[in-house]
Amino acid sequence: MKSTAMRAGHYRVAIVGAAGLKGRELNDVLHDRNFPARDVKLLDDDESLGQFDSVGDEATFIQSVRPENFENVDFVFFASDEGFTRAHWKLAKRAGSSVVDLSYALEDEPQIAIRAPWVERDLGSLPRADLETTSAVVAHPAAVVIALLVLRAQKKAGIQRVAAMIFEPVSERGKRGMDELHEQTVNLLSFQQLPKTVFDAQVAFNMLSRYGDRSSTKLDAVERRIVTHFRHITRGNAIVPSLILAQSPIFHGYIFSIYMELNQDEPISLEDFSAAFAGEHVTLVPSGEESPNNVNAAGQDEILLNVRRDANNENAFWLWAAADNLRLAAITAVDCAASLALTRSRGAVQ
Repeated sequence: MKSTAMRAGHYRVAIVGAAGLKGRELNDVLHDRNFPARDVKLLDDDESLGQFDSVGDEATFIQSVRPENFENVDFVFFASDEGFTRAHWKLAKRAGSSVVDLSYALEDEPQIAIRAPWVERDLGSLPRADLETTSAVVAHPAAVVIALLVLRAQKKAGIQRVAAMIFEPVSERGKRGMDELHEQTVNLLSFQQLPKTVFDAQVAFNMLSRYGDRSSTKLDAVERRIVTHFRHITRGNAIVPSLILAQSPIFHGYIFSIYMELNQDEPISLEDFSAAFAGEHVTLVPSGEESPNNVNAAGQDEILLNVRRDANNENAFWLWAAADNLRLAAITAVDCAASLALTRSRGAVQ
């Protein structure tokens, strides 16, 4: 729900990394959610300069990241890669803008909180609004999904242990990851050599627990990030899961296989336990309907969830969930900006 200030205000916004997957999704969510922006600048690196795009129904083009493009901008969303964010975010801060980081580059910066408004609302304790809280790091979408589900399960029953298998889409590696999966698929079918610049491994028609040694990203580093973000956003109020990440040959959307074992003496019914997850941001999918998957989660604002009892332990359950990773990151970013707006003047850089 938007505050009175948000409804009345008219904010100037810039999206850095606007030509990328996260930037494009963020642009769409700002429009879909009627974020009160009277001006949205699309910024990116030199390779993307001059590309035509749109903001709402208006055509525009991508501009360069220069200090003058941050002047009088209230919110700067960094949807670029980590290195690009680190190189340019201080320009936005010096201009007086609030920074919302979708790249995770600022997760270790002091006084910049890792935020997940969905989880904060479920906890019933929003961070205190103060004038020093002018920026935020968007929590990893996998951490947001697992945190929300664990918190709701704990309201119904005591949880003894949680373990999660997370299937990573290539879109988490940006357009380069998408292109590499596409090219590998085409080349495999035509018996050509596989490009391996991003993953240094075959992703097409394959599942990986680690990338090749020459990949700049490591799956175990992503696992640590998810756990770290989970701890930050739950603030000690949820049991921390054991988890493992697998790279899957899919373009968009996370899939989660989550095991929850209860510690209560009397078994709880499947219906009662499933009902614990119902509510805002979660759509329960009955067993007789199509299971949550990457296809039916695409473009959805919610987490799709199916729950079933473990075949061996009547006090344990399996959760099968799907969520659009790009959509969830963009929604979290816009919600963070709405929260940060409470500390800003209406439509004016402080």
